[in-house]
Amino acid sequence: MTNSYWLSSSGQFAFGFYKTQNNGYEVGIWFEKINQKTVTWTANRDGPPISNDVLLILRSEGRLVLQDEQGLQKALIANSSQPAASASMLDSGNFVLYNSNSTIIWQSFDHPTDTLLPGQSLVAGNQLVSAVSKTNHSTGRFRLQLQTSGNLGQYLATFQGGFLPEQEYWTSDTEGDNLSLNLDSNGQLYLVNSTGFNIKNVIEGRSLVMCRLTIDVDGIFRLYSHNLVQNSSWFVEWSSTTNLCAPIGLCGINSYCQLINQEPVCLCLPGLDYIDKNQKTLGCNRNSTIEGCDKAVSIAELDGLRWEPDTYEFLSLVDKDTCKQSCLNECNCQAAFSNRNGCYKQKFPLRFAKAGRIGFDTTIIKVHNGSNSFINTDAGTSKHVKKEHRIDTLIIGLTCTSFSLIIILFSLFFLCRNYFRPSENELDSKNDKEVLSLKSFTYHQLELATNGFNEQLGRGAFGTVFKGILPYGDRAIAVKRLEKVAAEGEVEFRNEMRSIGRTHHRNLLRLLGFCHEGSNRLLVYDFMSNGSLANFLYKSEVKPSWNERVCIAQGIARGLLYLHEECENQIIHCDINPNNILIDENHCAKIADFGLAKLLMPDQTRTMTGIRGTRGFVAPEWHKNMAITAKADVYSFGIVLLVITCCRPHVDVNVPEKEAILVDWVCECFKANEVRNLVQDEEVNMLEFEKIVKIGVWCIQEEPSIRPGMKKVVSMFEGSVDIPVPPSLSSYGSDSNSQLLHG
Repeated sequence: MTNSYWLSSSGQFAFGFYKTQNNGYEVGIWFEKINQKTVTWTANRDGPPISNDVLLILRSEGRLVLQDEQGLQKALIANSSQPAASASMLDSGNFVLYNSNSTIIWQSFDHPTDTLLPGQSLVAGNQLVSAVSKTNHSTGRFRLQLQTSGNLGQYLATFQGGFLPEQEYWTSDTEGDNLSLNLDSNGQLYLVNSTGFNIKNVIEGRSLVMCRLTIDVDGIFRLYSHNLVQNSSWFVEWSSTTNLCAPIGLCGINSYCQLINQEPVCLCLPGLDYIDKNQKTLGCNRNSTIEGCDKAVSIAELDGLRWEPDTYEFLSLVDKDTCKQSCLNECNCQAAFSNRNGCYKQKFPLRFAKAGRIGFDTTIIKVHNGSNSFINTDAGTSKHVKKEHRIDTLIIGLTCTSFSLIIILFSLFFLCRNYFRPSENELDSKNDKEVLSLKSFTYHQLELATNGFNEQLGRGAFGTVFKGILPYGDRAIAVKRLEKVAAEGEVEFRNEMRSIGRTHHRNLLRLLGFCHEGSNRLLVYDFMSNGSLANFLYKSEVKPSWNERVCIAQGIARGLLYLHEECENQIIHCDINPNNILIDENHCAKIADFGLAKLLMPDQTRTMTGIRGTRGFVAPEWHKNMAITAKADVYSFGIVLLVITCCRPHVDVNVPEKEAILVDWVCECFKANEVRNLVQDEEVNMLEFEKIVKIGVWCIQEEPSIRPGMKKVVSMFEGSVDIPVPPSLSSYGSDSNSQLLHG
């Protein structure tokens, strides 16, 4: 094959045909100036190898194709909707197509494979996927994905749908809309939003001659540098983990990773053998079959291992010995996992092993007595506990016959019933397609995570919130159990799924997942260490400072602006109050509890509904049978703003009677130009204090049309608009000043 590649102007990069391990060819881009011809991009990476009798042809309609000697198209390399005039291999490592105006209409940088180069960005929703091996650049097993929520994480490539921390083996732990991952020439890797604001530096840069970021075949994300000196090689500047066994899924089914001589080795569980001894990463299977309950079986223990949570039965708060005995006594139990929360039984195959806590996490495997189950690992030491099961054959026969007859009768009944009625799962799956970014939990998983729903965090109109910990990790969560699922609870559940599942903002509480199993409806959120705004304001040992409170108020305003005007569909929260606003460890406000939200479609601006919300924070229009708009949230926000400003409840029986109702007291002081009386003995910026009180009074105007919209409120906070004196609360829009604030 002659003229098989095209160099960039400096000769640093080449685009063209490179040889594969099976003597075929692929089309790609690689570093050409160094001894290691490292591939950075491959076209059609999962396509068949290319023969040596093809050509790359750029067609005028905007397609770069592989064509054989007979003129037949063999593969499409690049495709643009615009006509193409030329192509170029740039010194950045980017291969581009131009139109007649020299505008780029297609570029390889927009279609990364396993590598990011300086000047290249990874946008939200895109991913890097590892290669199969160093010589086979087909799609491998691991991926680095920038989720639409703004989190950058590494996962096994086969994971679908929502992602949880238990599935991540590395994460940036960031969130936000329209983020992109960028690498500069100094090796700095950073996340920015659409306005160019730097969200996080993943890697701090330093002066590098040449660099690349690659998710390697072992699942680890690494920054490499090269000094371009003859005979030198790539140097690892940074890696996402130094634990070579960390990537989840590195070893296949029924196997786990152990470092031997600093190299990761996949080992089989007791009583199992490799599927292929030449490819140990494929996993393991049983070397003998355990059938029924009449075989002599044993229990092998491995300390300090965790597995994918795929439990068919959970036993809450039982010890390890009880867990072992329960598994031995049950024919279907092939393995179990025991920790401080209890025992959950599993069937083979076991997947995605990772290191757990020695002395706390125990894997229990049922093996045939003839199997060798004595294995020592870095994760812990396995133990062999023998117990024979001998059950009378006649009893088994009679029991199995009777049980089979019952199963046949029930099967006929359900077959006839389901023939005429679609299953609940089919109906639910159509609705759940809208929430692909969320994780679906089983009820047992959440029962385990919350230790049997033991620690209650709070209770609302529709359900109770419990604290928990993800079963296979240490991340704290809050689980909201909905209790009126037969009526409004079902509607609430669907509202939360549709609204929160599509919304991501710094000031919104992150929804991790849900449980929709039988009559159980549960929602899983991030846990907020500082609790609710109410507790933060009234029950903290140290009163939050004025500046902290201002930042919290601004965060709530920005979160509401997002719900009202910036997310895909307008969301009216309907219950903004200090108990539905949570405070994280950094004192950032998170709006929570969208169960009362009314999701408006694009052609709707108002909705009629029953009275909702919390007494004292409900807008007047709720009681007047008026249409409810986003201005109802503005009113509730106004009350919350005054509560934050004065750092006291909206009703307080422990103060003089004239001060008991906060709104009345604020309006009286404001009207008398005595706002200073609201401050008490606190040191505050009085100009800022008066400004925020003025914003609050505007928000609680009785007539909805007079209240500002949240966009105007945010502008008031930022000082980009003047704040006129608000009208009297008894006024209904006759005051000319009100026209300045229509939202």
